[in-house]
Amino acid sequence: MFKVLKKSKLSKARLGLIKTAHGAIETPFFMPDATRGAVKYLSGQELEKLGLKCMVANTLHLFLRPGVKLIKQAGGLHNFINWPGLILSDSGGYQIFSLLHKNQRAGQITDQGAKFKSPVDGSGLELTPEQSIKAQFDLGVDMMVCFDDCPPNDYADGKIKIAVERTIKWAERCAREFKKQIKARRLKRPPLLFAVIQGGHNQALRKYCAQELIKIGFDGYGFGARHIDSGGNFMAGILRRTASLISEDKLRFGLGIGTPEDIIKAIRLGWDMFDCVIPTREGRHGRLYLRKRQTINITNAKFARDFSPINADSRLAELKNYSKAYLHYLFKISEPLAARLASLNNLEFYLKLLSEARELIKKDKL
Repeated sequence: MFKVLKKSKLSKARLGLIKTAHGAIETPFFMPDATRGAVKYLSGQELEKLGLKCMVANTLHLFLRPGVKLIKQAGGLHNFINWPGLILSDSGGYQIFSLLHKNQRAGQITDQGAKFKSPVDGSGLELTPEQSIKAQFDLGVDMMVCFDDCPPNDYADGKIKIAVERTIKWAERCAREFKKQIKARRLKRPPLLFAVIQGGHNQALRKYCAQELIKIGFDGYGFGARHIDSGGNFMAGILRRTASLISEDKLRFGLGIGTPEDIIKAIRLGWDMFDCVIPTREGRHGRLYLRKRQTINITNAKFARDFSPINADSRLAELKNYSKAYLHYLFKISEPLAARLASLNNLEFYLKLLSEARELIKKDKL
């Protein structure tokens, strides 16, 4: 269930509340990617200390290994990874299609689904909209995403239109399977279901895709494919117009967004939810996000004798008590603790950024 609590007077930003079987969460919010059931280098207990409420798991990767059947036997993904908070599962479509659109020899996309070679053992696999939805139910998540065809933004309009039509047809099949699974499992509080709006750079195709998906009816709608153009520029116009097509009582999910700057821009355009690998991936490579949106590369030589805390304002003792010089040294000797500390720092930054954004919306300052 989703409810809008407050709309900003300065922009399209809004404050909302989602209620699920595993608790409630205020929007806008950010989710780190726990692709294979874990946020790299970090435990669930550490994430709880940071105040994290929701993470994203990837259906395809869990489907490949350890297998959805095993996770179901464990009592669902929450039990398997010992996570009490919310989980959103991506359909796995983006990973399949980023592979197949770039290398057609790796498999085939048909109207039925996707046939591809397992990146684990090379065996032939097929994933359909129905299988994706059933797998996400077996994972026991709080929010799930429809299987969609996600082409690169730079495809010609004709090829993007084929992907849009397929996305709409697959969304219809996902919605039917979703209702079927709710009835079969006798769920009193079913998960939320998101459809994904495709269309690349073509706003007319985005509009058509959104209108057709809205006719089917979902709890929320995502912005599909990249939110930046080939030059790395934020596509504000398309994001603004796409958000305006989604009714106020529905969630707006900015998939793969992104940098702190892009998240704030998207919030001002009316988007509510975000996920990205940036904070943890950048952290593993030594890039730290600090207060006032300052970024540093801790591997630079100038930090070798910087004995100031990694983050004096952190709620975590490690980040307050360890120095930048020590973290610099840990990276130089390739100590895994370096990636853990940097990832914790960056996730705390992102969560604080979104918390501050929610407060600014309440005060009509964003």
